[in-house]
Amino acid sequence: MIFPLIASAAGIWELLAAPGPILFGLFQLWMLIDAIRRQEWMWVAFLVLIPGFSALWYFFHVFRGQSSSTSGFELPGAGHRKRIKELQAQIHHLDKPHHYSQLGDIYFQQGKLDKAEACYRSAMERDAEDIDTRAHLGQCFLRQKKPQEARLLLEGVVAENPKHDYGHSMMALAETLSAVGETDAAIAMWRRVTSNHAYPRAKVQLAQLLVGQGHAAQARSEIHEVIADDPHAPGFQRRRDRVWIKQAKKLARQLG
Repeated sequence: MIFPLIASAAGIWELLAAPGPILFGLFQLWMLIDAIRRQEWMWVAFLVLIPGFSALWYFFHVFRGQSSSTSGFELPGAGHRKRIKELQAQIHHLDKPHHYSQLGDIYFQQGKLDKAEACYRSAMERDAEDIDTRAHLGQCFLRQKKPQEARLLLEGVVAENPKHDYGHSMMALAETLSAVGETDAAIAMWRRVTSNHAYPRAKVQLAQLLVGQGHAAQARSEIHEVIADDPHAPGFQRRRDRVWIKQAKKLARQLG
């Protein structure tokens, strides 16, 4: 009887002494703290009740999906290494403007704004009229804190096609107007967006501007709509809009 006990105790000691379980335990704790910080209470319960696999699932489905510096600012087309190499080869052999623009979109999604700008500029040199390139270069300028340059491009895009990129170009223009201090114009632009779309990105930023102008009741209405709609949105949309939902809840607490 005593030998199995000794063997069992030795096995437990080896497990505790091994670096692997300790590192994975720290990883589990890291994901749990991140879930608490994001107020993802269902994930918190999942991580506590089912340790191990749940941490890996959370990392790939939630944590990694929100790590980009441009989270919440979407452009068509996400990229990876294989696609980058494909586009670089096509650029080398064909030198087409849309290949430069597509490569710029990938770099934008990765938060590599300097590389994105260089690609968009190369595309513009070959086709200065392409609306997608102009819009995305404008968004790139905005994220680089160059609102005046962004405005020149985005105003032309929105004038040509207000629905471009499903309203994302108009949202970028509204953010640009806020950045240059034209609050009334920004509010008007956000209202144009929200009249056709229910984007949390638009409603939250509109509410923030309304609060600044003393229109708390109107702001509260926008925020409550965002929070009420969130549980019913598809999973991919909830992950994409997570940054805005978090801001909406924070503003709702401030407004009471």
